[in-house]
Amino acid sequence: MSSPSIRADDAHAAVYARGLTRRFGDFTALDGLDLTVAYGEIFGLVGPDGAGKTTALRILAGIMSPHAGQVRVAGVDVAVDATGVRDHLAYMSQRFGLYPDLTVAENIDFYADLYGMGRRQRREPVAELLALSGMTPFRRRLAGDLSGGMKQKLQLVCALIHTPRVLLLDEPTNGVDPVSRREFWNILYRLLDRQVGIVVTTAYMDEAERCTRIGMIDAGRMMGVGTAAEIRRGMHGKILAVRSDRARQVQHILQAAGEWGRVDLFGDRVHLAVDDPEAAAADITARLNEAGLDFDAPREAAPSLEDVFVSILGRSAAGQAIQPMEPLASPKASKSETAVTVSDLTRRFKRFTAVDRISFQVAGGEVFGFLGPNGAGKSTTIRMLCGLLRPSAGRAEVAGFDVADQAEAVKHQIGYMSQKFSLYDDLTVIENINFYGGIYGLEGRRLARRRDWALATANLTERRHSLTRILGGGLKQRLALACAVLHQPPILFLDEPTSGVDPLSRRRFWDLIYAMAEDGVTVFVTTHYMQEAEYCDRVAMIYRGRLIALGTPAQLKAGSIDGRIVDVRCDRPRAAHKAVAGLPEVREASLFGAGLHVVAVDAEAAMAAIEAVLKVEGIGAERIEIVPPGMEDVFVALIEAHDRENGRETVHG
Repeated sequence: MSSPSIRADDAHAAVYARGLTRRFGDFTALDGLDLTVAYGEIFGLVGPDGAGKTTALRILAGIMSPHAGQVRVAGVDVAVDATGVRDHLAYMSQRFGLYPDLTVAENIDFYADLYGMGRRQRREPVAELLALSGMTPFRRRLAGDLSGGMKQKLQLVCALIHTPRVLLLDEPTNGVDPVSRREFWNILYRLLDRQVGIVVTTAYMDEAERCTRIGMIDAGRMMGVGTAAEIRRGMHGKILAVRSDRARQVQHILQAAGEWGRVDLFGDRVHLAVDDPEAAAADITARLNEAGLDFDAPREAAPSLEDVFVSILGRSAAGQAIQPMEPLASPKASKSETAVTVSDLTRRFKRFTAVDRISFQVAGGEVFGFLGPNGAGKSTTIRMLCGLLRPSAGRAEVAGFDVADQAEAVKHQIGYMSQKFSLYDDLTVIENINFYGGIYGLEGRRLARRRDWALATANLTERRHSLTRILGGGLKQRLALACAVLHQPPILFLDEPTSGVDPLSRRRFWDLIYAMAEDGVTVFVTTHYMQEAEYCDRVAMIYRGRLIALGTPAQLKAGSIDGRIVDVRCDRPRAAHKAVAGLPEVREASLFGAGLHVVAVDAEAAMAAIEAVLKVEGIGAERIEIVPPGMEDVFVALIEAHDRENGRETVHG
């Protein structure tokens, strides 16, 4: 097998790959993939589920061999010396490489021993990494008792003990809350100063914006490579944005008009790709005024990476209509009815109180969002409401049944989709559907109808005989949802259902959720995607086991931020953050996508000060403007305010 010669600049690259090809039977996962990553850069690999991202990282790590192509990592030919390559890299896979029966400190010591680090040699880097990740208070906690986000951070700490020359991260922040994701990325930025070459796959487009360069991959081929700005310039047309607290209704009206090819939802904003923004804005304004909706005037916006992702990679998904649910066997729920009632609900594990006297109600047919950092008590609450975990104190009723004394009756009224994929990898798609249908007592024609619906809903009709393990994450999630609602339950519990799912699959998933809600199903959902929180009728926020906020997204955004938000779009956000954070006019500054969000009491004074300091530092600013707060701003503000009130230093896990 011949390979292209290495150019001088490629010979010194952290990662060099040419013509990577990998097949699984008749399926080609990688099709001639080229990739070059320099030391001291973060290269983001983004693409839809099943595009080949994980396969590419496994080949770079020497875990899997390509059928064709050449790979060099840290100057070492992976095909010739796979063991030697591992001395120079760290690889963090999607599946945790931790030992649940060891403590945090014992897991770290185990990996330090593997890398041959002495006790004195490891002391300083361990202390630094624990502090950066917020894990210092949890040194003695068993890894198996950590939340998902804390496990992710611990795995990164273990991978970085020996400061590798190359770091490979496969969707490292899946299921991690926004504050913990910021901590995670701060660690990565510190590694850039040490000239580590980093390759990261991610389903979060705001994270991709933070990468030095981005590679957009689809069907095993690289569709485009460049900086975020270069990728955005490749989008056809201009973006017109409409903000509204009733964004989904705005989307429906504009889609029904049929004047624009794509009408996409981004939290509380609707984005349209148009050729003539002025004419389109006038048309949109007239249509929404006629419908009696409140909205901000349409304005032209810079395309985000998610706009580009949807535009370029969404074309093949166009026309995949969501199948409507069959009418529910039970009467449709009314908003005046109460589907879930929680009163002083508490759950303790020995000395640890996971859920501490929370109370709320969920109306029938409501989409109810349940937010909070990792380890806040979200999953524990859901398990109690599903009758899977007995409360230590308090009371909860689901569909009129007591979760403690009538747990079996509750289970017949609900569908439950857990954080962890709950289907059987060794069964085919149709075998999984038949299995869950049997559990729910479906048979004969009713099972056949529901099976056909599930296959169409999950877009798996043509792959009904495929093993479940080979499906992409988005397909698995939709199949899991379809199996959870085979018996048409009136109440549905979804625990982080779109974690790690690409933007296109997330959108289709939420179309399903809304189709069910419109059919009378009550949907109780936890999520770490703050855009998804915007789609909920109401949102509750839990932190350290206690309910700290409850209301509509609009109510929380109006009452949670002490000050105003200044959005700063610039070409060097990390440098801008260092320059801006210390200004007296700035209360708080944080990285936000490809820029900053700054909180200030006097926004006009802060904008002038920011503009002046960026000019002094030679940082180009695309725009500096006041914007309404988003749910991520609310999330961070609520947690920090709660910690200040209780005299705590914020530690997120």
